[in-house]
Amino acid sequence: MKSDMIMRVGIVGAGWIAEKAAITLNGLQNCVCHAIASRSQEKAEAFAQKWNVSKAYGSYQELYADPDIDLVYVATPHSHHFEVTRDALMASMPCLVEKAFMANHAQSESIIKLAHERGIFLAEAIWTRYQPVVKMVRDLISSGRIGTPRLVTATLGYSMGEKPRIMRPDLCGGALLDLGVYALNFVRMFFPADIVSMVSQCVKSDSGMDLTNAISIVLSDGMLCNLQSSAACVGDNIGVIAGTDGNLIIDNINNPQKITVNTHDMEFVEDIHVPQQITGYEYQFIACREALLSGLKEPHEMPHEETLYIMSLMDELRKKWGVHYPMDDQDWSL
Repeated sequence: MKSDMIMRVGIVGAGWIAEKAAITLNGLQNCVCHAIASRSQEKAEAFAQKWNVSKAYGSYQELYADPDIDLVYVATPHSHHFEVTRDALMASMPCLVEKAFMANHAQSESIIKLAHERGIFLAEAIWTRYQPVVKMVRDLISSGRIGTPRLVTATLGYSMGEKPRIMRPDLCGGALLDLGVYALNFVRMFFPADIVSMVSQCVKSDSGMDLTNAISIVLSDGMLCNLQSSAACVGDNIGVIAGTDGNLIIDNINNPQKITVNTHDMEFVEDIHVPQQITGYEYQFIACREALLSGLKEPHEMPHEETLYIMSLMDELRKKWGVHYPMDDQDWSL
């Protein structure tokens, strides 16, 4: 792909996340939604007509065979990421895979190994990692505005009812992979020190999925991080980074729009707003385009090593809680 060329994206899966991606791509100048693939030709054509997509495919394999696609965006449920991404990589298609990257660490390790062996670009679409707010917060911390950070708190909660993708083990249900992943990434984006202690609790559904969880982490640099996520209630969704001389309040850890800076005695200093967005998804597509132009096999914003680390943490938490997926019993080596 040349520097002046438009990156043509093929979306696999035609749910609401795919729709959000299509809206985003329609608002970009150097990226376009070139194709949509669903397991139903009728559904693919309806999606293409609604979102002005050039090609509609009634099978995923048809999309992988399209020579005009520069990047495959995997927008299926977590439970289907492995097979979809494996098949796309085997067709030599660069991939951007929606979070959570895979069902577990074993799947993630196998897929990343395959991408490395085939020399193909692969990235996790954890959208907050790519947004400008990451640098904004890092710069505020490094500037000393709040002194030495000592405590992080982060909550993400949505009342999601009885949705199958939350309640069913075979769809990798629960709050952790859907919501808790953002809280873990909120810590890791700004404080990547080693974890020396992690304790947690969860409340499970009748089907054995974690509906609400609380995680307390101590880092090797002395940071304490208290994280909560829930698929059963409406959370404040706020992240706070508390330092010796003040704090930063991030209004929404899922898609930050505003950073509030406070002084030592909680006196308001200023609100800092993020740049205007299309949806917030645009930054991951822009990062993928830049990485492909540079010949990279993974993005700077979310390297494979970090994806694997987050997946290992979530495996550890689920094991402690007794939250089990059918995928946990299988051998995923390729």
